Amino acid sequence: MSADVKGPDKVTFSRGYDVCIMAIDGTWRRDCQLNAISDGDATLTVEGSIQGLNLKEFFLLLSSTGLAYRRCELVRVNGTEMDIHFLRGKHAKKRPGASSNADEIG
Repeated sequence: MSADVKGPDKVTFSRGYDVCIMAIDGTWRRDCQLNAISDGDATLTVEGSIQGLNLKEFFLLLSSTGLAYRRCELVRVNGTEMDIHFLRGKHAKKRPGASSNADEIG
């Protein structure tokens, strides 16, 4: 097993997956490539400059319509690559065995 693997549930994409990051208040948005993701964190490659952006807390938009998203915080920046950590809200339900919110839509 490789030493750089952070956990057994990390999924790495060979070509990346198109996503966006967006400010909590919607004032900025950047296109990104999702390189790797797990239940608690992800690695992105950002297109364009992130200088001057408030990256303390933001959204990772996983769908083009914005219906699938995660609230995030910045962990590390290395050039255009950034590591992020997913935040869980105070009122977030922690349901064992639940893999998506699809069963709540209806």
